[in-house]
Amino acid sequence: MLRTLIIGMAFLVLCAGIPAVTAVGGDEGWYRVHCNIDGANIYFDGQYKGTTYGGSLDVPVYTTGTPYSTFRVERSGYQTYSGSLSSEPGAGETVDIYATLQPLETVGSIHVTSNPSGSAIYLNGNYRGVAPLTIKDLTPGTYSVEADHSGYQSDLSTVTVRAGQQSSVQFTLTPVQQYGSVKVTSSPSGAYVYMDGVYKGRTPLTLSSVSAKNHNIELDLSGYYDWKTTVSVTSGVTRYVDARLSSVPSESAGAIDVVSYPAGADVFLDDRYQGKTPSAGVFTISNVAVGSHTIRVALSGYQDYTTSVGVSGATTSHVSAALQPGQSTTTTGSIAVASSPSGAEIYIDNAYKGITPLTVDGVAAGTHAVRVALGGYSDWSTSVQVGAGSTASASASLSPVPTQAPHAGMAPFAVIGALGVLGLLVALHKRD
Repeated sequence: MLRTLIIGMAFLVLCAGIPAVTAVGGDEGWYRVHCNIDGANIYFDGQYKGTTYGGSLDVPVYTTGTPYSTFRVERSGYQTYSGSLSSEPGAGETVDIYATLQPLETVGSIHVTSNPSGSAIYLNGNYRGVAPLTIKDLTPGTYSVEADHSGYQSDLSTVTVRAGQQSSVQFTLTPVQQYGSVKVTSSPSGAYVYMDGVYKGRTPLTLSSVSAKNHNIELDLSGYYDWKTTVSVTSGVTRYVDARLSSVPSESAGAIDVVSYPAGADVFLDDRYQGKTPSAGVFTISNVAVGSHTIRVALSGYQDYTTSVGVSGATTSHVSAALQPGQSTTTTGSIAVASSPSGAEIYIDNAYKGITPLTVDGVAAGTHAVRVALGGYSDWSTSVQVGAGSTASASASLSPVPTQAPHAGMAPFAVIGALGVLGLLVALHKRD
């Protein structure tokens, strides 16, 4: 026991003789890291130093140790903040460092435009406003966006939203096609009808499946002034156009005599069929407006003959067409349709063309089905072969639809029944 006490006292004497040693690294200083978010983790040169609390964290460093060069501040849900440690604290000093963390974007948006603008926009079936429109605060994912506008077909698109980004979608809507009809009549009838510059037939004429908008209607008839109007077609409604044509004064019209060699050729005035040259004599086109006109003479197996003719008032111009053998350049012909009785509807290849009598021009060369229909009569049908530059004929003799006659077998029974009733009345009279 005494020995142990002596050894302990000797150790204390030795310790008292050794000078005190300072802490490793020398004197202390501090970095004070200020952060707008508590709970942020602080790193110096990648080494974790602690977590902010109350808006800051004090990080001690030794002035004689190896200095730090960078710091990093992190917290989940925020963008990482990094910086350089440009100044080093001295012993007992504090250097302030400031870090402001920005939250990570967790939502996105969709910007919607449309043509036409003002379309109603639906997100996953829910109305959100009218285009142009920005739909904000959308969680990332896939959305269904629909655009709807009166008079246009609705359109649907699928859009993917990403955090912190704006997706865009552009709708170009297609107008809803709507149709009406136009019924065209003229006095006198038989006028050529053009809609928006396209030949449609001859009056009286009903045009169906006409797009709902404004259309230009023009009527032409030899010997009469051209007649024009604009008609506004509404969906599901029939518009009526009745043209009262004004005749061209005689001094403002002339005539053209046409002969052809060989005869039997089709004659066209300004590309409108007029008739055939006779085997003897001339073919006369009357009431031709004063001015320059184009005459075309066409016959199968011969080249077309075309010439320009000047017409003066109350005079007759002459055309003599010597046809040359060869291939005709004409690819269409005509069908002249007549019926007894007249006034029947004409259908060529099931397409309505007008009322008999009528010559339908611009028919492609080949075989075509002709059908004639009139209320109270059975339909009449045939097939005609149309040659290029020529006119085929179809003449329909319509048969009345037979009416339902009384059943012949009932007549004897009706007579017997009537005699029986008469006999009963006579017997009652005698009894009285």
